Amino acid sequence: MRRFSFVTVDVFTDRRFGGNPLAVFPDAQGLSDQEMQALAAEFNLSETTFVLPAEDPKNTARVRIFNRTAEMPFAGHPNVGTGWVLAELGRAKDGLLRFEEIAGLVEVRVERRLVTIAAPLPLSLGPEMPVELLAGCVGLEAKDIIVTAHRPVLASVGNSFVLAEVAATALARATPDTARLRSAAAVYTAAGANRLPLYLYAHGRDGLRARMFSPLSGTIEDAATGSAATPLAALLLSLTADEEGRYDITQGVEMGRPSRLFARARRTADGIRTSVGGNCVPVLRGEIPL
Repeated sequence: MRRFSFVTVDVFTDRRFGGNPLAVFPDAQGLSDQEMQALAAEFNLSETTFVLPAEDPKNTARVRIFNRTAEMPFAGHPNVGTGWVLAELGRAKDGLLRFEEIAGLVEVRVERRLVTIAAPLPLSLGPEMPVELLAGCVGLEAKDIIVTAHRPVLASVGNSFVLAEVAATALARATPDTARLRSAAAVYTAAGANRLPLYLYAHGRDGLRARMFSPLSGTIEDAATGSAATPLAALLLSLTADEEGRYDITQGVEMGRPSRLFARARRTADGIRTSVGGNCVPVLRGEIPL
């Protein structure tokens, strides 16, 4: 019988049972694609990661990320959490790890308890989503969507999200409507008919507040979404003439799992590049026989 060790950590928080939980398999050699997907579904978390030997010996590892239903090219809190776990195992060199992923190479920097990842791609924007369509998907009215700076738009730095600013009073009222999301995905196909993740944000006195809904991929709401915070930071910087921007984002409050993400965006020769960081707290460890 084969046995595989795992660790769970709460990501983007400094306290246990806050943030976004993640399961990490630090040595996934021998697991098939089907077994990885089955284990991710069994843990029933927004994502589970599987660490494999790097194809290029200059890199730390190849990391595969699965949500409940499919493999993902890139994601934020899985990279932050996996970086923390591997650093605890002594695999960081001078505080740096390099992960090979479908979307590209992800650099992870570990400084004390803070783990920061660089998104693999510069900002790219897709089509806008009609305001009325978005509002119906999250139980809001069109007047709750703020379009003065930008309209709801598909954005990516490795993983696509529809980004939309909403009124601060409306953020807590947002409720995903799975049936409407499924119908919207059939019309607004840019994010993929089986996904259509929506990242809503509002400006507050202490930075940005955000919520992420992706029920079509099995996550009704996510407590902390680094791969959405990064394109949001890039988009916000693109609306200014600044060379760099830093954004503190609070997420997960409505779920009772408050999370804090520190996002940064900067202009580079090939576009706007971003990073996101946060703290991690270990929770569980164990072994699964297969």
